[in-house]
Amino acid sequence: MPDLLSDLPAAGSGEAIGNGAVVLRGFAAIRASELLDAVERIGAAAPFRRMSTPGGHTMSVAMTNCGDLGWVTDRRGYRYQPLDPLSGEPWPAMPEAFGAVATEAAAAAGYANFQSDACLINRYEPGARLTLHQDRNERDMAAPIVSASLGLPATFLFGGAQRNDRPRRMRLDHGDVVVWGGPTRLFFHGVEPLDDGWHAATGRYRINLTFRKAD
Repeated sequence: MPDLLSDLPAAGSGEAIGNGAVVLRGFAAIRASELLDAVERIGAAAPFRRMSTPGGHTMSVAMTNCGDLGWVTDRRGYRYQPLDPLSGEPWPAMPEAFGAVATEAAAAAGYANFQSDACLINRYEPGARLTLHQDRNERDMAAPIVSASLGLPATFLFGGAQRNDRPRRMRLDHGDVVVWGGPTRLFFHGVEPLDDGWHAATGRYRINLTFRKAD
């Protein structure tokens, strides 16, 4: 297990939120325009859609993917697959800027040599939320999760190993990146309903890039 605290960026930019979990404030801000341009291209090739859960609930968050694999959910369950179910085509390739942010943020949090092969892109509009859940469909549980926030601020919930563990609430702003792995890799997490607002980069939306090592 890496020494996460000693490998953090300069004091004040990294905030430990658990054993193996940190928030890197503003880490992705310098690349925000490049990242959002890439999101627009990805969305044109693989449109955002509100997927259904296995129980038939339509999610309030619109989603798409890029990389070798994409995360999907429907009546058949949660899974990764190489083809977009809407088009039957491969998901758009992972942009270079995406891979760089994922690898560099993971390294800043103490996880060296992280290479993401899947990025789930979530688009929140006011009122959209993500209930407490675990990221457990990946084969490689040794790799961390890297989650970058762009646009409107959101309240991130970071809980524990059990769904009923009381989560910690924290505000995530444009450019903030959360990294978690190791002992906290399967901790429950979510996002409270997004407040209405306006951001110069994204308008009335929040964009979240969640990088995983799925295979």
